[in-house]
Amino acid sequence: MPASSSDPPRIVITIDGPAGTGKSTVAHLLATKLGLEFLDTGAMYRAAALIALERDIVPDQGYDLGQAVDQADLHFDWKTDPPRLMLADRDVGKRIRDFDVSGIVSRVAAQPELRRVLVNQQRRIAQRHPRLVSEGRDQGSVVFPDADLKFYVHADVAVRANRRVAQLAAAGKSVDQARIKQDIQERDRLDASRSDGPLVRPADAVDIDTGSRSAAEVVSAMEKIARQRLPHAGFRR
Repeated sequence: MPASSSDPPRIVITIDGPAGTGKSTVAHLLATKLGLEFLDTGAMYRAAALIALERDIVPDQGYDLGQAVDQADLHFDWKTDPPRLMLADRDVGKRIRDFDVSGIVSRVAAQPELRRVLVNQQRRIAQRHPRLVSEGRDQGSVVFPDADLKFYVHADVAVRANRRVAQLAAAGKSVDQARIKQDIQERDRLDASRSDGPLVRPADAVDIDTGSRSAAEVVSAMEKIARQRLPHAGFRR
């Protein structure tokens, strides 16, 4: 059904950045502040890594993995806030944060065949949910190059490692801080060096260092910029 003249305009805001910079947290909070929906594309790649683990697919077998993810019933439950990522009728939101998934997600995400599947899925989601804050590694550079507003968030690797340790400890999981820091550094290297959709700072993105700011401070800065640059976007007041 075509949009009527009274419908609010299509808005896509992207938030890109490396692992552990708080993208998911600030994207969800910003979407709530502005009255937009939230798309966690990083969770989709984590779900692909989970599928690889559960189906004994080698992370580097891009064709097999792309086929498996394309045929899987991977979807978001948009009735919840934030949307729950479902694999068939199973909520995998917590499972995809486990260390075994984190350990292979960058290898999985480097596969061009898988990336094509998930990029297409993300663009279809945006067609159905046209007022969106979307976070990931390639949202402003590849998936939504014409996004209305782009952010690039970053933080020192030590800060990101400390945050991850705190998250795991709060969940009652044993942690090895040195291993977590090494894992983040390796993910940074893989994300930046892959041939298809590498992690880059889009030239027109607003750069935000999240290392010395709380999530609330980051979101406040983003919200101010969004309202100033997009005054006719119909954001929540």
